[in-house]
Amino acid sequence: MGTASGHDDRHHGVVERVNLSARRPFTEALRSGLAETFFPDDPFRGFGALPPRERAWGALKYFVPALEWAPHYSLDKLKYDLLAGITIASLAIPQGISYARLANLPPIIGLYSSFVPPLLYAVFGSSNNLAVGTVAAASLMLASIIEDEVLPEDDPERYLQLFYTSAFFTGIFQTALGVFRLGLIVDFLSRSTITGFMGGTAMIIIMQQLKGLLGMKHFTPKTDLISVVGSIFQYRHEWKWQSAVLGICFILFLLSSKHLRKKMPNLFWVSAIAPFMVVIIGGVFAFLVKGDEHGIPIVGDLKKGINPISISQLRFDTKNVEIAVKAGFMSGILALAEGIAVGRSLAMIKNEQIDGNKEMIAFGMMNIVGSFTSCYLTTGPFSKSAVNFHAGCKTPMSNVVMSVCILLVLLFLAPLFKYTPLVALSSIIVVAMIGLIKVKEFVHLYKIDKFDFCICMVAFVGVVFFTMVIGLSASVGLSVLRALLYVARPATCKLGSISGTEIFRDTKQYPLAKSVPNILVLQLGSPIYFVNAGYLRERILRWVEDEENICKGHGQDLQYLILDLGGVTSVDNTGIGMLGEVHKGLDRKGIRMALTNPRLEVTEKLVLSGYIKDTIGEESVFLTVKDAITSCRYALQRSASKEGGSQV
Repeated sequence: MGTASGHDDRHHGVVERVNLSARRPFTEALRSGLAETFFPDDPFRGFGALPPRERAWGALKYFVPALEWAPHYSLDKLKYDLLAGITIASLAIPQGISYARLANLPPIIGLYSSFVPPLLYAVFGSSNNLAVGTVAAASLMLASIIEDEVLPEDDPERYLQLFYTSAFFTGIFQTALGVFRLGLIVDFLSRSTITGFMGGTAMIIIMQQLKGLLGMKHFTPKTDLISVVGSIFQYRHEWKWQSAVLGICFILFLLSSKHLRKKMPNLFWVSAIAPFMVVIIGGVFAFLVKGDEHGIPIVGDLKKGINPISISQLRFDTKNVEIAVKAGFMSGILALAEGIAVGRSLAMIKNEQIDGNKEMIAFGMMNIVGSFTSCYLTTGPFSKSAVNFHAGCKTPMSNVVMSVCILLVLLFLAPLFKYTPLVALSSIIVVAMIGLIKVKEFVHLYKIDKFDFCICMVAFVGVVFFTMVIGLSASVGLSVLRALLYVARPATCKLGSISGTEIFRDTKQYPLAKSVPNILVLQLGSPIYFVNAGYLRERILRWVEDEENICKGHGQDLQYLILDLGGVTSVDNTGIGMLGEVHKGLDRKGIRMALTNPRLEVTEKLVLSGYIKDTIGEESVFLTVKDAITSCRYALQRSASKEGGSQV
């Protein structure tokens, strides 16, 4: 093939060859690899050319995004943020109380959690659209994990302390992920996993709300479907028809407001304030008819005042820390996935960018400070963020406005929510959860990707019939297994030429692509590592064997194997050894081997290992498949000419 290259140079001009002399110092290669892994967005590009003071100010603005938008804030933006903030505050009040009840916490904790965290997010958050608050899925997950250790009826003080401690560990975990740029961990929660998990969680939450809708006092602490249904019928003597009738009325009202929003998008605010109206109307009704005496249980006393300091209630002793770390880690991952996904989806609509690592730091700071101020886990819930978006928010200032509204409620109005019927809160949760069961998404996954559908269903079934932790863990495990299978069993394909072009494509995808006589062209499309080297060796040799049989059927011999390495991003020592073994196996059959378009990372290792110089030869490495085939054809022609001459 070396001779063939000379032939090409003489008759077709200079042919570009693969640069085999390119080298990178180890430190440069390491720095480049780390940068691509942890800084794919290169947030500090351009900092090097700035003076030290401007560089420091730029770094500070990166970690505190409020310094970026606050100096340019205007009254025009305030008008929009004021409207959005008041709107989401009207949603935050009933949701805060409802989700605190869902977690079996005092209702006032839900309001506390809607006051301090939004202020922190306004300073550290990078999304203009995200509205901060508690979420149903994380509330239920925390409750299910902590109740394995202590029940709220048995030791309410320790139960609450574990929530605060869990929030602290969640904050530490989230901040660490953001600071060390480890957001890739959250990527293990695939869209299919989240869809199935949220759907299953919504189903369980809806079933659990039958306790409030039926006015029951006793209920199972377990979250699986069988236990919940069993508990409903076990305590059927506690059912209150008054609560059931009122709950149906509230649900119909809330569903009607959602339907109105779909029909008339400009009236989105009706749907946004509907939960607040349910709380107000329900409270007035319960007060007038003395609901607590007539089968309509109420929230009970809510004390006035801002968040009390709770640092002293954090528990780091051996008895508590293990369960707090577990609850904080599991709920923290879930909260990050939901918050970042919501922020990105809303930012895309406005053609804006958010930084996932900044968001992690913001969520982490929210939860650390929140754990010091009587708050439990908060993130960016979809329902509240969507309302914030549609209300026309311009900056994170809308969170500040919401926080001020909650402050006024805490200082002056909290006791008025004493008469809020529990059935009203259950109705709000039920309607909010209905939208999380995405049946159309399930059907879409089944049509597009059966494996993704299985991942989704594992999460859904695991949550519904077992526990939230089991459902989430099993689905993530299946997702990771799938990723490992893609690495361990990478795709290879045979390439053929498209008539009238110099393009080579997969012969299965393009049946009209023609194989090259006496030459087999294979494309490898993944890194070659120890985990897949054995498989690739067997697969390549099987391709060769099949091609040999095809050639023999046409009275020909397979004489060349060309490997297109354009899709191989890296190779390790085991992979290089595999290529050497393939070369030896082919050499015994009289088949020569060539490589095309190896990347820099691959070329460096192949050269340093001696594979190119000592095994395959520099003349057998080409820039394109076409160059390799041209060289092989020329070598075949020369070989045929020599054989013809010797016979004469």
